[in-house]
Amino acid sequence: MDFPFDIIGFDLDGTLVDTSGDLTAAVNHVLDSVSRPLLSPETVKQHIGGGAKRMLQQGLGATGGIPDGDFKPLYRQMLGYYEANVSVHSRPFDGALAVLDALDEMGVRYAVVTNKFESLAVKLLTDLNLAHRMGCILGADTLGKENAKPSGAPIFEMIKLCGGGRAAYIGDSIYDIMAAKNASVPSVAVSFGFLHGPVEDMGADAIIGHFDELLDCLKGMGSN
Repeated sequence: MDFPFDIIGFDLDGTLVDTSGDLTAAVNHVLDSVSRPLLSPETVKQHIGGGAKRMLQQGLGATGGIPDGDFKPLYRQMLGYYEANVSVHSRPFDGALAVLDALDEMGVRYAVVTNKFESLAVKLLTDLNLAHRMGCILGADTLGKENAKPSGAPIFEMIKLCGGGRAAYIGDSIYDIMAAKNASVPSVAVSFGFLHGPVEDMGADAIIGHFDELLDCLKGMGSN
């Protein structure tokens, strides 16, 4: 059976790449600077998905609240630290590279649509030697913050930039699944990602527990 999709879109943090170590370090860098207790990677994972600002807001909220008038400088501090250390610990999830290789062999285009700033996504994927393989890399700021996920706008833009065709989107958060639904494309949720609750509650069209399952999952979805 021919592969049923022309384009596969991936979320970045918690889907294609495990960025939890570097994101945790960035949040804890700020918390340490204001004498707050540090957070575990498991705690920070629950705050990832809605963008860096939300992640830091929740990290500060969990350790005593946001200091009056101090959020903007703390936010800039975190972004500066993260940009300088974006790929210290971050690595593709097990099986992810094999999936990209298989898509290449089939001539299927793929891309990243993330709520990370585009510049940070490009830097991370460049450091991991993946940026040049992407049909496009779209961040939360690429189309303006009002068009970040859960808007379907970046999914539509991905399809356009990748030359059109039938697409599916892979993610680990409700923002990802809502974006796919808003763009009327099938969605796959990864249970190994940075989940905010039960993966079944996101309403994805399918769920996988490892990248080894993805291609067969997509083939099955395409035959429905």
